[in-house]
This record gives sequence, C-alpha cells and structure tokens, in this order.
Amino acid sequence: MEDFERELSDALVRRPAPPSLKQGLMKRRRRSTPRPSSFFFAWKGLAASMAAVSLCILAALAVYGGIARRQAEERRQGEAARQQVLTALRITGHALNQMNTQLAAHGRTHE
Repeated sequence: MEDFERELSDALVRRPAPPSLKQGLMKRRRRSTPRPSSFFFAWKGLAASMAAVSLCILAALAVYGGIARRQAEERRQGEAARQQVLTALRITGHALNQMNTQLAAHGRTHE
C-alpha cells in the first residue's frame, strides 16, 4: 500500500508547466481564431456614430419641416384674413360713397 500512496502522492504534486506548452497553446489559438484588426473596430465605431448623427439630422429636418409648414399655413391664413378686411373696407367705402351721393342729391351733405 505504501508504493501506491507514494505513486499517488507523486502524481498529485504540483509541477510548473513547461514554457513550450504555453507557447504552443498561444500559437494554436492565434491560428484557430482570426482576430479582427483594430482598424475594423475603428470603422465599426465610426459607422455607428455616423448612423446616430444621420438619425439626429433627419429628426431635426422633420421638426424644421413641421414648423415651416405651420408657419406657411399661418401666413396663408393671415393673408386671407387681410384680403377679407380689405374687401370689407372697400364695400364699406363704396356704401359710404353711395350714401354721400344720395345725401348730396337731396341737398344734405354729411360732414
């Protein structure tokens, strides 16, 4: 039993790994998994940033377009109201002229 215990004890003793083992594993790992270069990651980040900026610009343009459309509509409504007031003033002026003409025909003047 002592021989068995000695063999077991020898087998369980911690020994440092040989340096060639680590080098071999690292070489095998480099060959099996190609690492993308940092250039790839830089382009990926740049593309994501450009997409975010593009979305912000599109949102700003949509807001600006909505504001511009509303202002154009308000301007159109204001112009229509102005035309109505001018028409009402012309009608009123015409009616006053007719009244003055009738008063003048009867010998009365409006002063």
